[in-house]
Parts: sequence; C-alpha cells; structure tokens
Amino acid sequence: MKKTIWKYTLETMDFQTLEIPKNAQLLTIQVQGTHCRLWALVDPEEATEERDFEIFGTGNPVHCDMGVVRSYIGSYQLHGGELVFHVFERLD
Repeated sequence: MKKTIWKYTLETMDFQTLEIPKNAQLLTIQVQGTHCRLWALVDPEEATEERDFEIFGTGNPVHCDMGVVRSYIGSYQLHGGELVFHVFERLD
C-alpha cells in the first residue's frame, strides 16, 4: 500500500460533504491563493466515502445539539486576517 497526499478545496460555508478515500488522515487546513484547502494523507486505491465538514466564523454560534460529535481540524484566515474560520469534521 502506497499513500499520497491529496488536496481538497473547502468552500467557506456552514456545511459541506467531500468524497475522500476511506481511512484518510486529515493533515491540515490552510489558505492557498484565495481558497481554503484541506490536505489529507490517503491510500488512492481505497474506495471513497462521504465526510462532512462544518465551518464556523469567529464569534458565530456553534450549535451543541444532542448527539453532535465534531473533531477540530484547523483554522484559517481570509482578507488579511480580518475573517477567521474554524473547521470541524462532523463525526455523527
């Protein structure tokens, strides 16, 4: 099994789903150009699965509904640091 690092674009929106190879390890979130990118260590031969992500802006409410489980991935800044967003993978 050989692994490689793949890059995914995240839109700055509340909720989105990405198709990522199973068992991918999420590495980091950073801005590249004007886009938020997610890098993941993947086995390209694995089947894909849907993984859900939520993005919250600083100062915006983070709903803590019963049964919602999130894992923090990282934060990124836009417009020279004027806007800061925080990315979580939704695990439930």
